[in-house]
Formats: sequence, C-alpha cells, structure tokens
Amino acid sequence: MKCSKCGCEDSQIINEVKMTGKDFSASKGCCGFILAGPIGILCGACGEGKQTKNIQYWVCNNCGRKWRA
Repeated sequence: MKCSKCGCEDSQIINEVKMTGKDFSASKGCCGFILAGPIGILCGACGEGKQTKNIQYWVCNNCGRKWRA
C-alpha cells in the first residue's frame, strides 16, 4: 500500500481494539444477593454488555500517517 502523504510504499497493517461496557455491576450484585441469596450475585454480571471493536489501519513507516483502506 502506498502512502498518499509521502509516497512511500513501506507501510503495514495495525489492529486497534476498543472495548466498551463494564464487566460487573456491584449495585446489581448487591440487589441480587438481597433478593435471591448467593446465586443472585451472578446478576451483577447480567446485562452489562461489554463489547469489543476491532479497527484495522495502514500505517506508513516513513512519515507515520495512519489511514483506513
């Protein structure tokens, strides 16, 4: 892949990972414990929706410009 900024053909692909959401909710875990006992603690992990997103970019090794193909 050729860089449009400097014209160099020395570039490589990198992968960026972005994560959103939470792993565990302490408030949901406490409420679950009060309502359902020890098994209710598992409710703290329910419905939090942790998501990962992978984005691939080309990076020029000469000038450092980053772009998506």
